[in-house]
Amino acid sequence: MSIFFAGRVITQLDDATLQDPILLTKMFIDNEFVESETNEWIDLPNPATNEIITRVPKCTQAEMQRAVESCERAFEQWSTTTVLTRQQHMFKLQQLLRENMKKIAANITEEQGKTLVDAEGDVLRGLQVVEHCCSITSLQLGETLPGVAKDMDIVSYRLPLGVTAGITPFNFPAMIPLWMFPMALVTGNTMLLKPSERDPGATMMIMDLVREAGFPAGTVNVIHGAHDAVNFVCDNPLIRAISFVGSDQAGTYIYNRGSKNGKRVQSNMGAKNHGVIMPDANKEATLNALAGAAFGAAGQRCMALTTVVWVGESKEWIPELIERAKKLKVNVGTDPKADLGPLISPQAKERVEKLIESGQKDGCKVLLDGRGVKVEGYEKGNFVGPTVLHGVQPNMECYKEEIFGPVLCSMEADTLDDAINLINGNPYGNGTAIFTTNGATAHKYTQKIDVGQVGINVPIPVPLPMFSFTGSRGSFRGDTHFYGKQGIQFYTQVKTVTQLWRGEDVSHSTASTAMPVMR
Repeated sequence: MSIFFAGRVITQLDDATLQDPILLTKMFIDNEFVESETNEWIDLPNPATNEIITRVPKCTQAEMQRAVESCERAFEQWSTTTVLTRQQHMFKLQQLLRENMKKIAANITEEQGKTLVDAEGDVLRGLQVVEHCCSITSLQLGETLPGVAKDMDIVSYRLPLGVTAGITPFNFPAMIPLWMFPMALVTGNTMLLKPSERDPGATMMIMDLVREAGFPAGTVNVIHGAHDAVNFVCDNPLIRAISFVGSDQAGTYIYNRGSKNGKRVQSNMGAKNHGVIMPDANKEATLNALAGAAFGAAGQRCMALTTVVWVGESKEWIPELIERAKKLKVNVGTDPKADLGPLISPQAKERVEKLIESGQKDGCKVLLDGRGVKVEGYEKGNFVGPTVLHGVQPNMECYKEEIFGPVLCSMEADTLDDAINLINGNPYGNGTAIFTTNGATAHKYTQKIDVGQVGINVPIPVPLPMFSFTGSRGSFRGDTHFYGKQGIQFYTQVKTVTQLWRGEDVSHSTASTAMPVMR
């Protein structure tokens, strides 16, 4: 099976316990792909076949220290590089990402399992953040107030922090790294990046483009691993800030440990996103949106619309939703007709199926059961089909847990107020959506709902990069969110200068007629 890497990214290993050679994922340090000397490796299987396609190193302490010290050295020069130079690097990176989007998407499909079209969307949403970073000449503006006193001005600057770190999840192997390191680098920081050990290939391919875009050695380095690598990032004194996206357990741990060590931490965590369906909604558009948002990417999105709340008579549409869900095709991600691919691992599949079973035992009706799905030629894959549990109640395990699979929890509410109270009683606050044709209803919902990101007839309301990703309550820990203006704030610190230049001290020099040039 082919892997979409350049030969310098991975190396071949003969393993006597395996029938075929295994390819080893490398680190990225000082703009070079470096082999790890570790004795501990993590097998990475293709989710559609469970055949091992690469091994990911658990980097040694010495290797991780080498990487972070490289970031520290690079920061000394990179932080003094002009904003126009950093902008030019970003222009080049966005061009290279667009040119290589399909290659990166193919790797995502192989390592993560999502369909090719969804994988391209993964890269595109990250690319949009890079494009936004190209506006750094406006984004990083400070403030000034002239004339606060005679001959006195006050000026504030937004300056980089130093070495930063990013820890990314498996479900968006291109988008989430691109949320992090471009924002860090364009503001003058350097970054130590630890991609998910389940699918680091997209990150490694992007590092090749970083090098081609001309970023200096050490501005971004990549290490691999699991718990020890996370602890290294949380504890290392050279690292000033940590960006994390992933599970509740890991996010809480990283936030607490990193903050205890004096680091800034932004931590996006779990979700239980509700879609409220009003009887006056556009039925066709609503049902199509609901099916796509609930089951797309096999439900492995933190912004997946995993819970539907039917208000009043809208519950009569349930049979039509089931028919739409039945038509979705489960297959390997390389099939252009596939609507959803496999889950990331056999363990993820087992967990999803157990939560379906728990809902059934708690009294839910399984209106559509995706367990036992078999894909011809991929019988060993981690496939679960679209599933609908109806009659879900707030005390049920299937509701309290983030299922992270293609399972839709179906609930009913008599009124909009009942739906709002139900959602506000859930600990998560990542995203929600309401489907209605009534502006007053939509306005009331946006005002009363205690969720950070709201869609009106938009099922997955992830903001574009000029805004920030603003999940709230149990879905986020930290003070400053990802990308947009808040992303700039997270990766910068403010220095304020009060300056006095007495008018009587003005000096004179000879005139120059040359055009001033900024570099």
